[in-house]
Amino acid sequence: MAELLKGAAVVAALNEKMTAEITNLKSKGVSPTLAILRVGERPDDISYEKGAMKRCETVGVAVKNIVLPADVTQDVLIQNVESLNNDKGVHGVLIFRPLPKHLDEEAVRKALKPEKDIDGITDGSLAGVFTGNGNGFPPCTAQACMEILDFYKVNCAGKRAVVIGRSLVVGKPAAVMLMGKNTTVTVCHTKTVDMPAVARTAEILIVAAGKANAVTKEYLAPGQIVVDVGINMTADGKLCGDVKFDDAEPIVGAITPVPGGVGTVTTSVLVSHVVEAAKKLL
Repeated sequence: MAELLKGAAVVAALNEKMTAEITNLKSKGVSPTLAILRVGERPDDISYEKGAMKRCETVGVAVKNIVLPADVTQDVLIQNVESLNNDKGVHGVLIFRPLPKHLDEEAVRKALKPEKDIDGITDGSLAGVFTGNGNGFPPCTAQACMEILDFYKVNCAGKRAVVIGRSLVVGKPAAVMLMGKNTTVTVCHTKTVDMPAVARTAEILIVAAGKANAVTKEYLAPGQIVVDVGINMTADGKLCGDVKFDDAEPIVGAITPVPGGVGTVTTSVLVSHVVEAAKKLL
């Protein structure tokens, strides 16, 4: 029976740390503030926005909401991003994507300053991850994986890790962050030959395949630590990960549940980035 690496305990630890840091910041006249820029009324954006606002309220981070109509022009959207860049009272900016198709998402992404990019979407933030120069912030989901490994005291140094998925949102930054922990990393993707055999060599397996129950028992080995990034909906309306949990639980040493694992931690990481951005101003 695998140990469950639940996100709730990780969140509690992050919240405790953030609360202390925010108290210190406010004593020095700095009130950490997150700006949420939303275009239109997509239900998933609104749901995430509510979750982020609740998490901010829990630890004492202020929120500034900017809601633009779905038919907003490119110029007006860029003007709003630049206004937030120049607003000294805003420490982090979250821009919901994908944007409506008439907008140039790449131009919007490039317009945001990396020091306020708490979701890790800009080239500057990604460069910071890959070079380790401290600029910007890593993508929140990738860092959530690292926070879970750290909280559960997984010593990554010298271990073999396999990351399934090579997106800029999770796979690639997670691989680089693992290397920063002195882990030997292999990245698998759709062109990988005999992926199950490669995955079985891992002591740490991070799965960001983007497909429900894609990783079955053929991919797994006894004692592995499995971090399942996937959040998918089954035909009967239940949430599941990219790893087939019923296959994994009897085999692996530890696994993050879905729901209740990586996704739970991601929003807390987002808020922690706002706090870190505010601390950099001291």
